[in-house]
Amino acid sequence: MSKLVISSYEEFAQHVGEVIGTSDWLEVPQDRINLFADATLDHQWIHVDQERSKDGPFGQTIVHGYLTLSLLPYMWEQIIEVNNLKMMVNYGMDKMKFGQAVLSGQSVRLVATLQSIANLRGICKVEIKFAIEIKDERKPALTGVATFLYHFE
Repeated sequence: MSKLVISSYEEFAQHVGEVIGTSDWLEVPQDRINLFADATLDHQWIHVDQERSKDGPFGQTIVHGYLTLSLLPYMWEQIIEVNNLKMMVNYGMDKMKFGQAVLSGQSVRLVATLQSIANLRGICKVEIKFAIEIKDERKPALTGVATFLYHFE
């Protein structure tokens, strides 16, 4: 699927209710997990201690839930290109559910649907229903609604 290109509120509004894209798969290796642990000071053993994790509930280390969430902007950029912007602001996250742990070394991707759009005094507010899927797994790692504010020129 090619990247969706949007240049105005009106173009965005044409896609309400549609799946607007799916990102490429992205592997989440142990070194990325360790870097995230260092950046967030979250060194819980289930994420970083490969030996101890062998005896844990998943049999190996797992990706931090917030690391999974933090990959959303990178994957979102693969799906859509929004032109004629002064700026874009992350406005909120709603109804987030961590459905299944991502194991170290598994790959994830983003599937995004344009749930709603509103014109707030010239600011384009979009709600994106998202699912971060795990390769070869039925249940997604994370679902929710991301809200972005696009300030068009």
